[in-house]
Amino acid sequence: MSLFNIFNVAGSGMAAQSTRLNTVASNLANADSVASTPQAAYRAKEPLFAAIRNGLDGKPAEAGSEGVKVLGVTESPNAITSRYEPGNPMADADGYVYQSNVNPVDELVNMISASRSYQNNVEVMNTARQLMQKTLDLGK
Repeated sequence: MSLFNIFNVAGSGMAAQSTRLNTVASNLANADSVASTPQAAYRAKEPLFAAIRNGLDGKPAEAGSEGVKVLGVTESPNAITSRYEPGNPMADADGYVYQSNVNPVDELVNMISASRSYQNNVEVMNTARQLMQKTLDLGK
């Protein structure tokens, strides 16, 4: 692996963790939302990642294609809960509102994990930059 590929790998990791942080923010913003039907209730979003590595599948290696790829963002299959609140303007005819399936504790754990992963990728980039700078300084 070339030293320059480190920046591609760390950059793709940062982009993946940024996607993860955005989905966590969206989930936390909608954690207390309610709807009048289970189908309209907000479902927690979950990003799906894949590692990309050259030459593992027998195909020719492409320059700069190592790293992390965001395959997409899926919705959580967890059940939507209902609450009996007949006075709520969003209540259905039977007086029930349907709450999102976001677990705020899980989302906070995801936020901390994504933030630390992002910071680690920044540190990798800074270390690689410093090593390159030291190598250039040796030639002086």
